[in-house]
Amino acid sequence: MRTPAALVALALLAAACGGTAGTKTGTQTGAPVTGGTFTFAISADPGVLDPAMGILSVTNQVLRFAYDTLVDVGADGRTVPGLAEKWQVKPDSVTFTLRGDATCADGAKLTPSDVADTVNHIADPATKSPIYGVLVPIGMKAKADDAAGTVTLSTPEPFSFILESTRAMYIVCGKGVKDRSVLAHGTSGSGPYRLTEAVSGDHYTFKARREYVWGPGGTTAKDLPETVTLKVVPNEQTAANLLVSGTLNGATFYGPDRARVAATPGVVKNVLPFGNGQFFYHQGDDRPAHDPAVRKALTQAVNLKELAGIAASGTGRTVTGLILDPRPCQGDTVTGHLPAYDQAAAGAALDAAGWRAGADGVRVKDGKRLTLRFVYPTTRGSGVQAAAEYLAAAWKKAGVEVKLNGIIDAKLAESLNVTQDWDAIWLPISVTLPTQLVGFLSGPAAPKGANFAQLANTRYESLIARAAKLPAAEGCELWLEAESALFENSDLVPVVENTVLAAGKNATFTMTAGDVVPTSIRLTQGG
Repeated sequence: MRTPAALVALALLAAACGGTAGTKTGTQTGAPVTGGTFTFAISADPGVLDPAMGILSVTNQVLRFAYDTLVDVGADGRTVPGLAEKWQVKPDSVTFTLRGDATCADGAKLTPSDVADTVNHIADPATKSPIYGVLVPIGMKAKADDAAGTVTLSTPEPFSFILESTRAMYIVCGKGVKDRSVLAHGTSGSGPYRLTEAVSGDHYTFKARREYVWGPGGTTAKDLPETVTLKVVPNEQTAANLLVSGTLNGATFYGPDRARVAATPGVVKNVLPFGNGQFFYHQGDDRPAHDPAVRKALTQAVNLKELAGIAASGTGRTVTGLILDPRPCQGDTVTGHLPAYDQAAAGAALDAAGWRAGADGVRVKDGKRLTLRFVYPTTRGSGVQAAAEYLAAAWKKAGVEVKLNGIIDAKLAESLNVTQDWDAIWLPISVTLPTQLVGFLSGPAAPKGANFAQLANTRYESLIARAAKLPAAEGCELWLEAESALFENSDLVPVVENTVLAAGKNATFTMTAGDVVPTSIRLTQGG
């Protein structure tokens, strides 16, 4: 069973992730320079830096500078070597042979035991790791052979994407293995940078490790900036001002300042996917949306094309699935699987379901008003708030009483995990593997499990059960069909693929999965 804490990981960590492999941003106004400082804006403080407890996307961006993974993802979406130089995959296990030259920031040699300790620590129930079951599969265990230089990760039964799941596991080494307390506000990894200063709420400073030669795809630290400063800039307008003035070398924008930055001379930018805008219906026994006819009618009552433009402020793309690019399974799971916009049909369906209009226009059934408490995050920009108001207006026209409740992320997690005080919710969840969604869309309901919307889609469950036991590529058709089954049942409604503007000045860098790739950073003259 996945713990409720893991739900926070999906709602806060994965919801903010997005991007495509190998997307370069920045200006090349002069020749590359050696040394110097690269400054990048992060939108919030990362909090506790222990990789086993990293539940925020901003935390994982910070950790990426100090830690490595066993494997990584290449520009074409394929798995490439990281700390592991080769691997052997079986349906229920993967054995990695580690490079022999990787060292930790404190000088200790990285060993297979370090890898095993990292995985087993996360899988230990006493750790209460929120990434267990999200980034580390449920039941995964690790066994090291230091003499042979190998480590084997295994699961109780065949697990699809068992290799790909290790792309997101940051490996702790050196003193942090034995003393986890040092990881609260420090790092202990083999990455290209070591953390030298952490000032909560202000900045995090890293220094390059010139000995680093074991990066993904053979990358090294030879030409990296000497210093990287991740500056906490919660206000996007402030970040825009700092970037335009040259105080920042990089930042991402999704709000109203995006257009201003894009139009500024000397700033080069790229538009990257940033996860879906979508909403869920609560399907608890006592909720109106427990009835699939009601869910379908509510979806039919909304012009999803108009809603998409509003939610993304005109900067979104047509949504085609739940998984971030580069997707392991290619295909459009959305088109043709959502009910078409039809207000008349929506009204007729609600009539047929027993919800009849009362004197004030609000529908009533068995003396109970058709009321939806709609919750949405206030941290996703003005477009999401406008989308919530648009939904409320559309549903009111269909005879629904809607109570809007905009809340911050911390309260959002509490509402999902504990209070369950919602009937519909805007929740921009995005993941890199279909297996990372399973516990959130099926299984035990919150608060005992992570199934926050109390979904019970038997077709989805049957399809994923079959897909999970197949090798990744062989199971793709089933994984795609399972996604479509969710939409056909109106369990969740994908509205738009959000995008974010990644902007750079006097530097170049690549972003993958919403994060700056540390080994890709290059300063140019003027940086």
